[in-house]
Amino acid sequence: MEFDWLELVLTAHREFGSRLAQVEDWNAPTPDSDWQVEHLVRHVIEEQQWVPPLLSGLTVGEATPDIVPVGDDLWTEWQKYSEAAINAWKSTNLDTQVHLSYGTVNMEPYLRQQTSDVTIHAWDLGRAVGADDRLDPTLVEAVWSDLDGQRDMLAESGLFAAPVEIPEDSPLQDKLMALTGRDPR
Repeated sequence: MEFDWLELVLTAHREFGSRLAQVEDWNAPTPDSDWQVEHLVRHVIEEQQWVPPLLSGLTVGEATPDIVPVGDDLWTEWQKYSEAAINAWKSTNLDTQVHLSYGTVNMEPYLRQQTSDVTIHAWDLGRAVGADDRLDPTLVEAVWSDLDGQRDMLAESGLFAAPVEIPEDSPLQDKLMALTGRDPR
């Protein structure tokens, strides 16, 4: 199945933003045992800060001086950097070369990577704040289709904890979360 990754990144940002609006305890634990809510939110915002300069053709080294620390009003920071990232995605050709820390790729793999990151962390945030953790089904299907084919690379990368064993007949969203080291049960 073909997916419109530009539309999906918008959906992922909406999913994350809707859960961010429900945060009451910034120190609450998340499904990622290394982070509390504040750390998780800062991570997602920081990832969005990189999108415009990298899509404009800068290397990580060239962009680094312009990346400023995320402020304390995380809701406002999210809105600011989410909008900037979305605008950059919308205005960049899918064939644009993007210089990432691990090499140069076309924009589309970077877009899929960022969509996946925001999606997974939207689920994390939903769990952490006690919000509905059900994600858009098309978003889940797209991220699953992208990450499932990268199992070996994900296992070697250290990006996620080891996959969690769940029943074969589990819902697709649960399979996605389990693949990324999260226990959806």
